[in-house]
Amino acid sequence: MIYNFEYFKEFYNGKRVLVTGHTGFKGSWMCMVLSMLGAKVTGYSLDPTDEEMLFELCDIKSKVNSVTGDIRNLEALKRVFDETKPEIVIHMAAQPLVRESYINPVYTYDVNVMGTVNVLECIRLCDSVKSAINVTTDKVYKNSEKGDGFTEEEELNGYDPYSNSKSCSELVTSSYINSYFNNMEVEVSTMRAGNVIGGGDFAKDRIIPDCYRAMAKGEDIILRNPYAVRPFQHVLEPVMAYLLLAKLQYEDKGYQSSYNIGPELSDCVEVGRLTDLFIGAWEKYTGVKKDWINKHDGGPHEAGFLRLDCCKIKERLLWKARWDIKAAVDKTVEWYAAYLDKKDMSEVTKRQITEFLQD
Repeated sequence: MIYNFEYFKEFYNGKRVLVTGHTGFKGSWMCMVLSMLGAKVTGYSLDPTDEEMLFELCDIKSKVNSVTGDIRNLEALKRVFDETKPEIVIHMAAQPLVRESYINPVYTYDVNVMGTVNVLECIRLCDSVKSAINVTTDKVYKNSEKGDGFTEEEELNGYDPYSNSKSCSELVTSSYINSYFNNMEVEVSTMRAGNVIGGGDFAKDRIIPDCYRAMAKGEDIILRNPYAVRPFQHVLEPVMAYLLLAKLQYEDKGYQSSYNIGPELSDCVEVGRLTDLFIGAWEKYTGVKKDWINKHDGGPHEAGFLRLDCCKIKERLLWKARWDIKAAVDKTVEWYAAYLDKKDMSEVTKRQITEFLQD
């Protein structure tokens, strides 16, 4: 199966799509893709923070019906569903950071669990929705760090408040499917993506934004856990996987399920290796080279090893990763270098999306 631009545009052109968390890093990439495909997009989210610069740099607000609202406000969210009558829902709103979850656990659970309940309740009460994706994370699994890739059938029991709240979000979704959606004309799936990288991420306590900030200042990069292994992938990999599944289950009820999304096992690399690739690409695009320093900051527990088994999505959806880890890092650094060079970042982002869908 060839999943290219024309394949997606044929389906999404004119479709009413609601994206929660559309001001965030991944949400902004999602909105850019959907706008290019001709979808009628409504975004529901809090106003972008200072770290969510991609939303502003790509002028997402001019491309979608952008609604400011809190995912915890059921009444306000239901009003958006009633007014826009979405056919497809992509639920991405979340408190997405492990370290932040240690600091604000109640807020993390409130957003990630009750926010999901509110979205699912709106779907239950809105007969226009035919397909929905709940975006969770690779960290939903109970991680014994034995070295094997997690399959979708393994125990859900994330360690920290962020990971655990996403495990709870998975269980809430399963309950709504069993209690309501199996008897309705709507298909709802969860998708568990590995660590995403890509241009436009400026969040704190994430490796690529930390690399960018250090290099932009001409400083060495500080790594707090360089030997941790993660399933790093370009942000467009899960974004297009979400849209693929949303399309397929819209057309055929047999696709509803839970799916991992990650790179090939050979592309699951240590943080130090990822940083080496970043430094090499940075030198390629800017001519500047720095080093990284191993300096643990005594922060809270984070898993040292995490891989995903993605056989299910490959077999059932005929999906596969398009950019290996080297290409993913190269495209990421290309974006940041263009940003420092004051390029039109909306055009840079659209060009990368086009390249991804043509490969």
